Amino acid sequence: MRHTLPLAPQFYVTAPQPCPYLDGRMERKLFTALHGDGAEELNNALSKQGFRRSQNVLYRPSCAECSACMSARIRVADFEPSRSQRRTQKRNARLVRRATSPWATEDQYDLFRRYLDSRHAEGGMADMDMFEFAAMVEETPIRSRLIEYTDSEGRDTRTPIAVSLTDILDDGLSMVYSFFEPAWERHSLGTYLILDHIAIARELGLPYVYLGYWVPGSPKMAYKSRFSGLQVHANGEWSALRDPGDYDAALHPLSTEPIAEQVAKLSLPNVRHID
Repeated sequence: MRHTLPLAPQFYVTAPQPCPYLDGRMERKLFTALHGDGAEELNNALSKQGFRRSQNVLYRPSCAECSACMSARIRVADFEPSRSQRRTQKRNARLVRRATSPWATEDQYDLFRRYLDSRHAEGGMADMDMFEFAAMVEETPIRSRLIEYTDSEGRDTRTPIAVSLTDILDDGLSMVYSFFEPAWERHSLGTYLILDHIAIARELGLPYVYLGYWVPGSPKMAYKSRFSGLQVHANGEWSALRDPGDYDAALHPLSTEPIAEQVAKLSLPNVRHID
């Protein structure tokens, strides 16, 4: 016999810590656990409302005096590559894509370490060891893939040049975390990975590619605004990105609703089935 029970995830708030995107600010996150039979449904529902996945947790920014961070996604039907992006595609035509189950390898970790040491030596992942890396990749209760890119013209055609941990949602692909060979800087691999995920989404008939957060005023996030068809999630809805200069990253004490009001406005899956 099958019964139904209300699906009521519990939400929590992290302690404030320094913001990695805007100097002098503190970040705080609203989060919930992702587990059980309803994990896939919950992930799909909350991803559409600006949440991101990290292992078994879904989160989105909920900073006390700042609402600069906005979830970003590309509407595949509206995307047209720029001249620069077409050059990036051509420059990386030698790369071969291979999608696998989310299983960490030493080659991936070595690439991950080179990437961090080159680009994010002071970041929150800087001290991540192999076991923590494996947890990041493998601890997922939902449909995920590791997408590796190798050099078909290199001396070693098996070692990855770039890797993306990607979730497959019911309406798109979510790029959870990507890293690539720093020695290939001129190849613009970060841009190429997004371009190839747009191609994959088209192949699968999925309308969106989720990119994480776009932050006006943050040089680290500026590259996302260069993709046509970009939408941002703000004030409870998705809308096409306007001129990036139109967005205000100023602090304001009333910019974020109280946590209880945020949670009350979330649209959650209604039921889960118990045999």
